[in-house]
Amino acid sequence: MPISVARPNNHPGLAAPLRALVRAALALEERRPGEIAIVLTDDATIRALNRRWRKLDRATDVLSFGYDVRHDGPVNGDLAISLDRMGEQARRFRVTRGEELARLVVHGALHLAGLDHHRELERRHMRAREALALRTARAQVRALDRALARG
Repeated sequence: MPISVARPNNHPGLAAPLRALVRAALALEERRPGEIAIVLTDDATIRALNRRWRKLDRATDVLSFGYDVRHDGPVNGDLAISLDRMGEQARRFRVTRGEELARLVVHGALHLAGLDHHRELERRHMRAREALALRTARAQVRALDRALARG
């Protein structure tokens, strides 16, 4: 099943590493991708999505929209990521933009796989899974950094 990536035209080269990150994050949860769309957007668009679907009138970094009611088949859903938030958070956390984009896509993919972080135990588990996925993603992060530097 395809993982599609909608991105601004000035950022070629993002699709392959983003797809690889989604596959790796889902594999940690023993899941496989079905139909997944990754939309790279801006604060205004993600704010409108957040307002419409979560009734929160503010921009956020990543939104996950899962379409599965069962958790034993392929994972289907959409990820919307604000490149504005990604850039701001990369500066705040003192990481590269590629590292922050990788963290956001892994975080979103884990949400699609059924993980959450509303309670402390869930939050610790999800952060540990993110860290594990990102430790093995150095090549994808480098590819994201190269693609973002060209844009």
